[in-house]
Amino acid sequence: MALDGITTAALAAQLRSTLTGGRIARITQPDACTLLLTVKAPGSGQQKLLLSADPSLPLLYLTQEGKPGPAEAPAFLMLLRKHLAGARITAVEQPGLERIVRITAEHLDELGDRRQKTLVLEMMGKHSNLILLSEDGTVIDSIRRVPPGMSSVREVLPGRPYFVPNTRDKADPLTLTRKGLTERFTGSFAPLEKALNEQLTGISPLMAREICERAGLRGDETAGELTDEETARLADTLADLAETVRSEAYAPCLYRRRGKLLEFSALPLAIYAGEECEPCESMSRAVESFYAEKSSASRIRQRSSDLRHILQLALERTSRKLDLQRKQWKDTEKKEKYRLWGELLRTYGYGAEPGAREITVPNHYDNDTPVTIPLDETLSAGENATRYYDRYRKLKRTADATAEQIVLSENELVYLRSVSSALALAETEEDLAGIKAELTETGYIRAQKRGKKEKAPKTGSPLHYRSPEGFDLYVGRNNLQNDELTFSFASGSDWWFHVKGIPGSHVIVKTGGRELSDRGFEQAAALAAWYSDAPREGKTEVDYTRRRELKKPAGAHPGMVIYHTNYSLVTMPSLDGLEIVKQ
Repeated sequence: MALDGITTAALAAQLRSTLTGGRIARITQPDACTLLLTVKAPGSGQQKLLLSADPSLPLLYLTQEGKPGPAEAPAFLMLLRKHLAGARITAVEQPGLERIVRITAEHLDELGDRRQKTLVLEMMGKHSNLILLSEDGTVIDSIRRVPPGMSSVREVLPGRPYFVPNTRDKADPLTLTRKGLTERFTGSFAPLEKALNEQLTGISPLMAREICERAGLRGDETAGELTDEETARLADTLADLAETVRSEAYAPCLYRRRGKLLEFSALPLAIYAGEECEPCESMSRAVESFYAEKSSASRIRQRSSDLRHILQLALERTSRKLDLQRKQWKDTEKKEKYRLWGELLRTYGYGAEPGAREITVPNHYDNDTPVTIPLDETLSAGENATRYYDRYRKLKRTADATAEQIVLSENELVYLRSVSSALALAETEEDLAGIKAELTETGYIRAQKRGKKEKAPKTGSPLHYRSPEGFDLYVGRNNLQNDELTFSFASGSDWWFHVKGIPGSHVIVKTGGRELSDRGFEQAAALAAWYSDAPREGKTEVDYTRRRELKKPAGAHPGMVIYHTNYSLVTMPSLDGLEIVKQ
């Protein structure tokens, strides 16, 4: 969910209860658009408040994480330190449901008189800003100045009066009546969801969809065609939402689908009723966790781009090579025809006329069916037979060599797809380091010499889960870890799981001499399916066997194993019931 008006209201409520009465002990500016205020608050100790006016991602939340400031303080930071350092926070407000938070603080001026200043954070996409106001509402300065040439609606410059622009004439859902709602939608041809987003302050597209769901209305129906009964339901839903905001009855949470982060919310969402809901202790915690996880995933994807490029090139090259080898092998299928012609000429060639261009003889391998054999008229029948035998032997050598190359190429393709699967599941820098080390070891990346004091990069350790029955389950994050898990870590009686015919991780269940229950087998198989290329929404087949049944083929790529004795079961990818064990 974007930082809409309701999320902003929940954040403002938390700041109001936590920071009011606290003193601003320190102000830093980690980057051009972000401030970090350290506040010593009564009853809650030292708090750090992050305010970001980044046009791409404006944010506001309390955090425990510090951020380094610049070597040289910017002018706006020096101004804030002059007016707000040591100031006591007296109020935290949100005008209506705007994406705006006003923090008012009281300080002593040079003469010792009490003065008030207000720091305003506007979280409005590309128009986001941080503005310092005097007591009379005049702009002292802002982190981003807006001159007349940049905006015809509102200037944000020192000495100009501050006001909240309302260029789209939106209504405040906290005060909107049923009559006002009807007037807003009369004659509107927009879908209801879009009308709610465009006509009401602070309502994001997601919250508009949630309002429709709570009111039992379709978001794609025309807003201007609502019946009186439907309008009444919509008005009641908005009234309930307004009461929740007024009473600050928030329930911050994160929503996930099969472990993958979907949204954060200040309220329970009916549209995600069937998804995993993870309660958060505060709205700040929900916002920080959501964007930290999203940022981490984005950063890992960016840093894995080189590895993905290397893998993509290797996959394309190997696929082309395999196609050529298969075509070449198919071209050798006529070798048996040449062998047959050679044998038949040896048997019946005495009947060939000198200078004949062909001969028809019975095929004693096929009920004496007549076969016509082309001849080189300059050669005798015996010499033609020798020529066909030579062609047969050459094609057979080519077929045998090509068949071996096809097997190698197919194995290489399977291996590269397994690395690609591991890369898609990578979540940390160590995961990427492990995959890079693997590709270096297998020759896809040129090894670089390290200095004497330079250590090899850490490649991480396998994922560790624990079942309700107390069994430890380990998952390889890459093929080097798969080999280590299977052939060094696991004992002969431990169970090994892997999806059938699909790239994926090795899963080892340490038994410790105990018998694994049916539920234990199902959970381990579901875990193996989860860490594979199998579709998350469908069933997949998983092979499992004792570790002692596995063999490592000589010269095989990392992660490759063979086995002849195994069991199989069909399962859905899932982590249900398994507890992640932190390393």
